[in-house]
Amino acid sequence: MKFTEILPLEHIRQGLVCSSKKRVFETIDRIMAPILQAQGQEGEHYCFDCLFNREKLGNSGLGNGVAMPKGRLPFGDKPIAVFLQLETPVDYETSDHRDVDLILALLIPAGICADFSQSILPELAERLTDKNLCKQLRSAQSAEEIQQIFEYADHLVTENSESDDAQD
Repeated sequence: MKFTEILPLEHIRQGLVCSSKKRVFETIDRIMAPILQAQGQEGEHYCFDCLFNREKLGNSGLGNGVAMPKGRLPFGDKPIAVFLQLETPVDYETSDHRDVDLILALLIPAGICADFSQSILPELAERLTDKNLCKQLRSAQSAEEIQQIFEYADHLVTENSESDDAQD
């Protein structure tokens, strides 16, 4: 799955200031709330509660200053994502003890959660922690630039899979 398939420009924030992991989740909740309400999800702060409760089960830090919190949606057929580039890293209580400044939050519909978690999440996590990609995302100066970086990363994956197919 491509980053750009689940991450529209209006869900990308660059240079945000958040003081804690809780504030990160609150910011993601504010971004997601109109989308969830439009799809019929009632309940204030649904996204925050979803991410916060899932985080209690295990830290979503991936290492290298990157986190990928996730939660389950009771409806839909396509994941919804938000990407945050923080101006200053926050303490995320990660296993590598590194503060986090790049966050890709995912809400995954319950109907595809098992398949998504088995095949797509590990691939996205691996791609998201690529040192070159992280360096580019950290130096981006706008949401548009971040989107272009993800588009290029998606293009490289497509190119590589096509060349792998040609070799088979």
